Amino acid sequence: MNDFWPRLTDYLSEQTGTPVHIHSASPLAGGASRDTWLFSADIGGTTHRYVLRRDLPTQMFPEALSRAQEYRLLALAHAGGVQVAQVRYLCEQPHVLGSPFFIMDYVPGISIGRKVLYDDSLAEARRRLPQQMARQLARIHALPLADLGFLPRPAPGHSPAGAAVAATRALLDALAVHNPVWEWTLRHAEHTAPPGDRLTFIHGDFRIGNLLVDAHGLTAVIDWEFGHLGDPHEELGYACMRDWRFGRGQQRFSGLCDREPFLQAYEQAAGYPVDRAAVDWWELMGNIRWGVICLSQANRHLSGEEHSVELASLGRRSAEMQLEALRLIEQSGF
Repeated sequence: MNDFWPRLTDYLSEQTGTPVHIHSASPLAGGASRDTWLFSADIGGTTHRYVLRRDLPTQMFPEALSRAQEYRLLALAHAGGVQVAQVRYLCEQPHVLGSPFFIMDYVPGISIGRKVLYDDSLAEARRRLPQQMARQLARIHALPLADLGFLPRPAPGHSPAGAAVAATRALLDALAVHNPVWEWTLRHAEHTAPPGDRLTFIHGDFRIGNLLVDAHGLTAVIDWEFGHLGDPHEELGYACMRDWRFGRGQQRFSGLCDREPFLQAYEQAAGYPVDRAAVDWWELMGNIRWGVICLSQANRHLSGEEHSVELASLGRRSAEMQLEALRLIEQSGF
């Protein structure tokens, strides 16, 4: 890192055509898949607060979007009225900082899930968040597909639900894991999959922990690297997963409230009805997929590819997802 900031200073000076002075740089917590920094830059006599988002040396999720694709998504979302940081600079040349990166405006807010759900100073924010999240999801799902041709989507002849089952089964097979719970729940999900007639843009990881929140509520949606085209019910079910409730399991929607008020707020903002059974299915599928991904991340540590306590600890979460998946099947009567 000794020459990191001088090289970034040179890059910004070249981009802006004026001398740049960088100061007050600090790493931002969270986001194990990307290197993220907050810094201030004096440009032309004005101080700007920026966030730099850079690839790490190893790829935690090979299916994640490139920085150029994420940059483009953020620009489209900003233009579409979604609460996101405005992107400013994109550099795909690895020689500048060692890997591709982009720079965006700093937006204040807290993203640590447990703090969002438990901090006394955020009580009013928690009251407002379900409505705010519903409105933002409706805007996200309304982004024009004509601008999103570069994103992953289900193969022709495959529904979003069928594609999710197939991808999860392929990951399980690649890991050579023979687990009766995952085999049975995947088979069950395959036989009960919803048709998914509506195709929209999907953020891919919309939940508490990937939102910036201040005392008044949501300030920005972050971490767009899993964007794809799919069934909007996927996103509605995903935000209800028990793992994203951070210990407030009785509040089905994101540890904030019951699910129904959120779904009604989404229907009002989006202008079309929500299939509750499809949301149930996607919540189940979210747990199955996340449980298998936990095994995959633990394998990165166990294989010696990347020694990490964080990756190793994810392995135990798989058992929790197994229990939750079985509980959801029993509860729903699928």
